[in-house]
Amino acid sequence: MSAFTPEEIPSTDEARASLNALRREVAKAVVGQDETVTGVVVALLCRGHILLEGVPGVAKTLLVRTVAAALSLDHKRVQFTPDLMPGDVTGSLVYDQNTAKFEFLKGPVFTNLLLADEINRTPPKTQASLLEVMEERQVTVEGVPTALPEPFMVAATQNPVEYEGTYPLPEAQLDRFLLKVTIPLPERPFEVDMLSRHAAGFDPGDLVAAGVEPVAGAGELRAARSAVEQVRVAPEVLGYIVDLCRATRQSPSLQLGASPRGATALLRTSRAWAWLSGRDYVAPDDVKALAKGTLRHRISLRPEAELEGATTDGILDGVLASVQVPR
Repeated sequence: MSAFTPEEIPSTDEARASLNALRREVAKAVVGQDETVTGVVVALLCRGHILLEGVPGVAKTLLVRTVAAALSLDHKRVQFTPDLMPGDVTGSLVYDQNTAKFEFLKGPVFTNLLLADEINRTPPKTQASLLEVMEERQVTVEGVPTALPEPFMVAATQNPVEYEGTYPLPEAQLDRFLLKVTIPLPERPFEVDMLSRHAAGFDPGDLVAAGVEPVAGAGELRAARSAVEQVRVAPEVLGYIVDLCRATRQSPSLQLGASPRGATALLRTSRAWAWLSGRDYVAPDDVKALAKGTLRHRISLRPEAELEGATTDGILDGVLASVQVPR
């Protein structure tokens, strides 16, 4: 990230306006995905990572590319396959004949926005190579750590309906993602709009021709992160977050409820959403708005509940309805 002098650092209001304008900019290339764009922005504000789940063809990859372009962020894409090795992601030591030494050749994780496409198609060993990257924001080779660029975020995608040849992410790695956003099929008006654009010559590979321009950059993101950290949270709201997470642990339909890390994540995402909404305090509605996206991948259904047709989102809806909201 480039250095900024004090005069160049945007104000809080300017940063908020720029990040909220991101939705309009992304809409030039991706139709009807406001919720997903918001999730990506919230993850960036919280220095977190996001898991995007949707069937093929709902523009998951295009959305991440467009967000990177609109935020002036460097991005790289890795297609996760069964034969992908950890070094293909993080980098590896390469012998340099000129110096007669091994040099570290940086992998694609050394970017601002890493698109991990179909992350559940690669074996656990390669999936685990992202654990240090996501948590420590560094790559360690031969005991020598190398820091990643800042900002840095992993946006991973997976297909929820095709399981043959996949390796489901373990709970410990799912917990590393701040948010999990499920991308639905577009509604009819959005799909008609999408086809109209393609009929008029829209090329998903050419974002410049689509009119996508940078609306924010490193300065706005830095100012926004500082502002989010100042958002106030009343003790009653803190208690509400804890009560929601504890309720998932007591649900008879769940074999795994939200951990304390899940409660911390919900606090972070609620503060970011409150700030984006123009407030300097967290309201219970902010917690409700981010609860499913923050917790759905941190809970696990009992097999009997799954056989009865229960879903994680349905369980969370019940938890939100049952826990008393502070006034």
